[in-house]
Amino acid sequence: MNLLIFEYTSAMGIKDPALTAEGKAMLRGLTCDLERLPASYLISKNIDVIEGSRCKPIVTEGAIDEWISNNISQFDFCLPIAPEEDFILCGLTRLIEKNGVRVVGSDSDAVRICSDKYLTYNILEDVVPVIPTHRVAWEDIGLYGQGISGTKKVVKPADGVSCSAVQIVDSEDSFKNATRKVREVSSLPYFLVQDYIEGASASVSLLSNGKKAIPISLNQQNISTENGVIQYNGGKVPMTHPLEDEAKKIAKKAVESIRGLKGYVGVDMILGDDKVHLVEINSRITTPYVALRNMLSFNLGEAIVQTVQGQLPREFSLEREIEIQKTGNRLHLKVIN
Repeated sequence: MNLLIFEYTSAMGIKDPALTAEGKAMLRGLTCDLERLPASYLISKNIDVIEGSRCKPIVTEGAIDEWISNNISQFDFCLPIAPEEDFILCGLTRLIEKNGVRVVGSDSDAVRICSDKYLTYNILEDVVPVIPTHRVAWEDIGLYGQGISGTKKVVKPADGVSCSAVQIVDSEDSFKNATRKVREVSSLPYFLVQDYIEGASASVSLLSNGKKAIPISLNQQNISTENGVIQYNGGKVPMTHPLEDEAKKIAKKAVESIRGLKGYVGVDMILGDDKVHLVEINSRITTPYVALRNMLSFNLGEAIVQTVQGQLPREFSLEREIEIQKTGNRLHLKVIN
């Protein structure tokens, strides 16, 4: 097996603190987990190479899609990490597939569905509990905004990543301000408005072979809100909650309901007083990976590769509790016990 790993922000040389802290941490973890394989990774000339890894760095310059078009055929497998925003992950996945290289992750059609959250909701609304969601065209902002007064709603891009431009609104003015921010980051002709659900923000990490999914952990998400803007500040792995079993059951059912979801998949949720609400599916490695790889009784990176080839882990255990602390452009892991 000749494997290429790339993480979008590190390969492109992007230095946005909101993205690079998590991206570089995931890349570092993968290059350590997969160093026993013949593996290489892309890194921009503007970003320091990963120290302490035996994986081969390939220094790049310019657009990553151009590099992939010219060079990806040298590899048998490729493990991509990229944002769903603007369908970046979907486009790169299709490019890899087009060149006959096997993706260590979800198929491009599955990535397309998960990249447009409205498509995800349409598929899953009769399968698992999803948050009531409305799709609003940009030309209908004025008309729709008139109906928002005194009740909380969540405004978000349909193709967003993490908490980018996700905002809580409760008036026509705050609604219009929120849509301006969404429009700056979204490439779609519409955005989403959801009911605001009280509860704990969480995610479930799973491994999937495309047919069967295994929940690995329930993870706490530390979310803050300032002037209506929602921000991700890290979390804790694993999370203990009365609805843990139900959350894992729903996440498993959701992932198995979308054909082509493979490898590591993350499912974001809101855990209410007595009900689990699915928020979105991330068809890629997510931030809890950096903690989980230090907690599982098997090599998580190698397990992701094996899972895509059809082999799911049979037994596993979580051996400690880790807090993920995100501050600016730094991600820090703190072992709790």
